[in-house]
Amino acid sequence: MIPNTFQNRVLGKSLFGAAMLACALWGAFSAGARDGAFAPAAIVPATAELPRHWQGAAVRPLALSAVEQRFADRFPGRITRLTDGRQIVVLRDVTAPTRMLHPAADCYRALGYRIESERLERTAAGAAAPVQRCFIARKSDTALRVCEQIEDARGQHFADASAWYWAAAMGQSSGPWRAVTITRPLNSDPV
Repeated sequence: MIPNTFQNRVLGKSLFGAAMLACALWGAFSAGARDGAFAPAAIVPATAELPRHWQGAAVRPLALSAVEQRFADRFPGRITRLTDGRQIVVLRDVTAPTRMLHPAADCYRALGYRIESERLERTAAGAAAPVQRCFIARKSDTALRVCEQIEDARGQHFADASAWYWAAAMGQSSGPWRAVTITRPLNSDPV
C-alpha cells in the first residue's frame, strides 16, 4: 500500500491528469484522422453567385469592416455582407464543420454590446416554419434586432450554432452550410 503523504497525493493527481490529457488528445486526433475534423475546410468559391434580392428587396454588397475582415482572413469559408437599405444581411458559407461559425451574440458581446431578449422565433407563420434565434443588441444609443439561423444542403435549419456543429461533425447534417444573420435597427419595421 502507498502511504497517504502529500508528495504521493500530488504525484498521483499529476499522473492522473497526464493520463486524462493523453486520452483526450488521443481521442481528438484519432477522430480527426478518421473523419477529417482537423482538415481545413475547403474555401467556398468566390465565384458562387450571391443573391440579388433578399426577402423581395434588391440587395447590394457591402465591404467588410476592419474587424470583420480580420476574422474573414482566418475564416474557413466566405463571409459576405449585403444590404437592402434597411437591414444588413451577413452570409457565412462553410463546407466543413468549424467552431469559427459561432453565434452572432458572441460577436456583439465582443464588440461591447449588451444582449437582451434572446429567444427562438419562427421565420414565417405555421408550425412547420424554420426557427431562428433572435436577440436585441444594445450599446450606447444603438439598439439592433439580430436574427440568425444556419441551413444545410438538404434544407435542414439550425437556430443554434452548437447544435449545428455537432450535427455536422456527427454526419447528421451535410454541407455546404450557410449561416444567415440579419441585423436591423430596433426601431425599424419588422422584416
